[in-house]
Amino acid sequence: MIFALVVGGLVALIHLYLWKRLVKDTTEAGRARRVGGLVLAGLAALVALTLVVGRLVGPGIARWFAWPGFVWFGLMAYLFLVLAVLELPRLALRGWTRRGPVVATAMTAPEANTATPEANTATPEANTRRVFLARGCAVAAGVASAGLVGAGMVSALGPPEVTRLSVPLRRLDPRLAGFRIAVVSDIHLGSLLGRGHTERIVHMINETEPDLVAIVGDLVDGTVDELGPAVEPLQDLVSGHGTYFVTGNHEYYSGYEPWMAELERLGVQPLRNERTGIQRGDAGFDLAGINDVNGRSVADGPDLDRALAGRDPARPVVLLAHQPVQVAGAAERGVDLQLSGHTHGGQLYPFHHVVRLVQPSLSGLSKVDDTWLYVTRGAGFWGPPVRVGAAPEISVVELR
Repeated sequence: MIFALVVGGLVALIHLYLWKRLVKDTTEAGRARRVGGLVLAGLAALVALTLVVGRLVGPGIARWFAWPGFVWFGLMAYLFLVLAVLELPRLALRGWTRRGPVVATAMTAPEANTATPEANTATPEANTRRVFLARGCAVAAGVASAGLVGAGMVSALGPPEVTRLSVPLRRLDPRLAGFRIAVVSDIHLGSLLGRGHTERIVHMINETEPDLVAIVGDLVDGTVDELGPAVEPLQDLVSGHGTYFVTGNHEYYSGYEPWMAELERLGVQPLRNERTGIQRGDAGFDLAGINDVNGRSVADGPDLDRALAGRDPARPVVLLAHQPVQVAGAAERGVDLQLSGHTHGGQLYPFHHVVRLVQPSLSGLSKVDDTWLYVTRGAGFWGPPVRVGAAPEISVVELR
């Protein structure tokens, strides 16, 4: 209920601002203004329906309003952003829109002696300037937003980029040098992405010929009954040492226990606060995985101490953890490399600054003390089918 109220309030306020700048300021009172107001009210209801009701119904029903709802959500966000930026030139040109002779309203002589500037009305020329500026800003915002969202949809719905990088691990046996881990996260199968998306990802991963595949959370937005067929292609992943999975926050919105059983059936091994040994001959390293922090709400939270208990400190350890913020505990315990997702690389520039406030890294390779952190941008999207400045990605991490 609180979520619905907050979302509804924000959506209403943003649409009220859009109505002011795109409709009221650009039209005269009359039919056009009324129609514009009704259209924006309908779009506000569509966004609220998509964000709130979409969480309560299955992907099959939700897709009917999720596509238009989330596309408009992306446009809405960028219209709001661009119009907010354009408030600066509007303010700078405020004097220009008011310049020129004024027409005094009829008043008595005593009233005329005490009249204030507000008692005068702007001339038709001033009104024309005001409307011209408002329409110019509206057109500029519309063109910029449509261009950003259009390009962002091409990026989000196209094939992920394949990013390759090498990471040196100080305790790695030389015989394991060149070991390749394909990392994918945030596939987000649901009302907008289905089986075809999974098949493309599986094909691209197999083409990299990895030694191991790591899926680091947020695979699904729906139940096994709703999305089981969309996930099935994961059983076709091919690697020398198998496919492993850790939960993301969205698994806990989607019935995580049935999903763990379904993934095992498909040959994908969940690591739930546990580790396994990866061997190549006599050389090896430990692969550990911990649950997402959102699991705490259902008594299934992360337990790094349990995952690392009893390991040989002479062997390197690679940790799968959905959220980059979990690296703080990993660094304290001497983890060599943490592989994460969750951030989508920010997904929508410049809104990535908000994500950066709560996560130590948005994407790429960084280091916390002696622990390497690699964050992949994810192969899907959440919400708007739009990625601006953060293309979808499959990563191949080569150990050195």
